[in-house]
Amino acid sequence: MKKQPVQKREKKEYHGFAALIRDPQVIIAAILVLAALIAIFAPVGDREGITNLQFGLDLEGGSWIQLEFQADVVTVQTPVDINAVAQSMSKTLDCTVIPIDLGKVEVDKKFTEAELKSAAAAAGAVFIGCEPGVGSDTADSVKRILESKVNSLGTSDVKVNVLTNLNGVAQYVRVELAGVDMQEAQEIVGKQGLFEIRVQSVGDSTEHVLYGDSVISVQTPMMDPETGVWGVGFTLDDAGALALQQVCIETGATKNPAAHPINMYLDSEMVYSAPLSYELALSISKHPVNQLSASTGVGEEGKQKAQELEVHLRAGALPVEVEIAGSGSTSAALGDYFKIICVIAGIAALAAVAITVYLRYRVAAIVLPMVLTNVAEIVILLGISVFIQQLDLAAIAALIAVLGTGIDQLVIITDEVMHEGRVPSKVIYLKRLKRALLIIMTSAATVIIAMFPLIIMDLSTLKGFAIINILGILIGVLITRPAYGRIVMEILSKKN
Repeated sequence: MKKQPVQKREKKEYHGFAALIRDPQVIIAAILVLAALIAIFAPVGDREGITNLQFGLDLEGGSWIQLEFQADVVTVQTPVDINAVAQSMSKTLDCTVIPIDLGKVEVDKKFTEAELKSAAAAAGAVFIGCEPGVGSDTADSVKRILESKVNSLGTSDVKVNVLTNLNGVAQYVRVELAGVDMQEAQEIVGKQGLFEIRVQSVGDSTEHVLYGDSVISVQTPMMDPETGVWGVGFTLDDAGALALQQVCIETGATKNPAAHPINMYLDSEMVYSAPLSYELALSISKHPVNQLSASTGVGEEGKQKAQELEVHLRAGALPVEVEIAGSGSTSAALGDYFKIICVIAGIAALAAVAITVYLRYRVAAIVLPMVLTNVAEIVILLGISVFIQQLDLAAIAALIAVLGTGIDQLVIITDEVMHEGRVPSKVIYLKRLKRALLIIMTSAATVIIAMFPLIIMDLSTLKGFAIINILGILIGVLITRPAYGRIVMEILSKKN
């Protein structure tokens, strides 16, 4: 008896919708669209509106301020160590001078070119030139402090962009605050925020005690129920408390508090002046005191000053002085109008795309997958933007650009795989699809390379435009284009 050969079970092939729901590319695209919809519409926290999308000041209303650093970067040629040059110039100019390169130092105040040249010569260096701005380390510090100050307002809709030249010197920093009016924006980010405590010594003279960097914790502004005076309590570090004790003893503030009041300044403007209480003077004479409080006045004005002081105490002072070089604002009503216009523009773009595709192919079955593929890309992009990108007018323009370039690439796929209006065999179809995707990837790489400088140069709204464009290209090339190719193959096969 002969053994019957085992017959291999043929793998079942699926077609149409059954094939699509089993295709990995289609499944991934569907999952990402679903995840994006959840990210956009899922109720999270105390949000305002029906979505979790973050809108920039163009669409939300708010203010922008461009600050100019009041500092210079000096280029010198020196036979000695650059650190020694910086130290010497610091003593000559009576300011902070730090080395930022082998032949460059950063001077944290504005001086004439003649003064800088003289200071460099006194340090044994040859003055080459100077330009306004600061080095990268100071610029990063400014950005961090400004973000901390604005975040203390309880808003996350903020963008801080340092505008840096090609040589690495930053002259400006631009702050965009959605939902914040211009007056409040100028009070928070338009000043250096330098907090200082001084003690009255003899006559009108005062002795410096400490700056805000000695403050380690800050309390919420509170009003004294008995006097109605607003104030901010804060805690000094041990070094700051010791410095306060020493100056108070030296000036006589512990023995005769009335003649030696404690003055507190914010950006050289006095915000508090009062003598030590008897109990506090007695305590300071015996040991350092860490807990202090600054009163800012009564009523709404006192409350506003207390809140402003709290922000500066918490975030610290900027390492250099700044001046407002430009500003602007968008009203909330105008922002709502822009939102409506953007929605209309998006719908009009989709409609124009659908009509153009139909006129080209005269096949209604191709129009719907193209439009739905474009919509899927936009939804995925919006889902990602919830976490990484505000939507301003530049970002909306990038979304519409992604929609247009997306259709171009879908047309390339459709033209490549179709032959006289029919789909070829599966093997030939997949070869043509692979060739079309290769063409698209080459084109996408070119656009990404062109957009990349806009990201690393940190050019405010142009950065958002570039980010949305690059994300849209990557989503299309890696996810939606291959899925569309599989969908078109099933649709045309069924049609044939």
